[in-house]
Amino acid sequence: MRDMRRRPINPSTLLWVLLIGLGLAWVGPARAGQGETYEHTLANGLKVIVKPDHRAPVVVSQLWYRAGSMDESYGTTGVAHVLEHMMFKGTAALPDGEFSRRIAAAGGRENAFTSRDATVYHQTLQADRLGLAFELEADRMVNLTLSPAAFAKEIEVVKEERRQRTEDNPHALLYEALMATAYQSHPYRHPVIGWMDDLEHLRVEDARAWYERWYAPNNALLVVVGDVEPAAVFALAERHFGAIPARALPLRRALAEVEPRGMRTVTVKAPARLAAAYLAWHVPRLADPAADWEPYALEVLAGVLDGHASARLPRALVREQQVAVDVGAYYDAVARGPGLFLLSLTAAEGKPLDAAVAALRREIERIQRDGVDAEELARVKAQVLAAQVFEQDSLFFQAREIGLWESAGLRHQTRRLRFERLREVTPEQVQAVARRYLVDDRLTLARLEPQPVEAGLARPTARLLGDRHAR
Repeated sequence: MRDMRRRPINPSTLLWVLLIGLGLAWVGPARAGQGETYEHTLANGLKVIVKPDHRAPVVVSQLWYRAGSMDESYGTTGVAHVLEHMMFKGTAALPDGEFSRRIAAAGGRENAFTSRDATVYHQTLQADRLGLAFELEADRMVNLTLSPAAFAKEIEVVKEERRQRTEDNPHALLYEALMATAYQSHPYRHPVIGWMDDLEHLRVEDARAWYERWYAPNNALLVVVGDVEPAAVFALAERHFGAIPARALPLRRALAEVEPRGMRTVTVKAPARLAAAYLAWHVPRLADPAADWEPYALEVLAGVLDGHASARLPRALVREQQVAVDVGAYYDAVARGPGLFLLSLTAAEGKPLDAAVAALRREIERIQRDGVDAEELARVKAQVLAAQVFEQDSLFFQAREIGLWESAGLRHQTRRLRFERLREVTPEQVQAVARRYLVDDRLTLARLEPQPVEAGLARPTARLLGDRHAR
């Protein structure tokens, strides 16, 4: 899951960061993240995108199915994540666990995650073993066993995962309540892991129906990044996936969230040591990377509030006023569904939550009233851009970025515009989006009221910002 905190900047890279902030070209490791991509679509509809990166003899393969929790129906929430677990439980040709054993025997690593927008299966291997990943993924795309006995065991694993990650975690409960309140009509309101009552009633037939509905080559994207040649990858994909027939996919209806008509609030009472709150405003997501400007301004606004150690929220609330021990800002412009601009805080011990929330809102009002000066904006843009550039050193991140953009309905080539458009954000644009969107009529406030914690059962109060669940 994505962390609201951006990666801290190493002092040794300060000069490089300043160059970025001034809009100058960057050099060095970032160049690898700006390489060309190549794509080819098989006759059955499977889209393959390849990004060569020859710095090491390693390759990352990610198979994205454009089906996440937002595609689920009432009564079967959590089925996408449950099927993710079942994909490792054997096929007609391979017994339970053999997929993972073969990848490990080849010196590789594998895992998967489910999000609101997609389900993703990924492997990291020595480059010359890419064919093994393709062979195994193609097999389970069509030959999954879905044994009732294996399902009965795995659904208990998922229910326990929900107990540990959500029901025993006060911040996770708060986040879940926030999403269920902020979204009234859109399926983003449901947790990716599913509601417990739905998990109690899920059956193997539900998982099989989901598998047969969405797991088809024409609903999948194969992303490969690493020490490979595109033509060879396309040939491998044709060899292993080409014979799998396309299937008719269900009609996807346009899903929108009702326009908010006033502030929404929700209170969660749970065992915890410190009070906490989430504040979420409905904001636009990125629809046209070339023409849109508000999503980029919102991303910079998040950096102004919590992009670095001296950003406004940690400076004012944690160090100066000492009303909070933790604050954060999060905005993701790239998604299939409607967006939220999210702020979080954990109140300092002995400090009223209302005082901390009021202090946070004063910082928002200050930006709305006074704006952001050019010097501060330059520092923040340097931090935002540098964090993204550094992440390009990761093969996994490069592949994930391509998959995220494509699964959101955005051409992955246009992601390069992001750097240019972020540099173009002005102080007036940051102030404008704060004034337009961070208003009470668009706000959902979720409050955690601590209840007594039994000795030895206290959970850490780490911030929770995502809903992806790996095995």
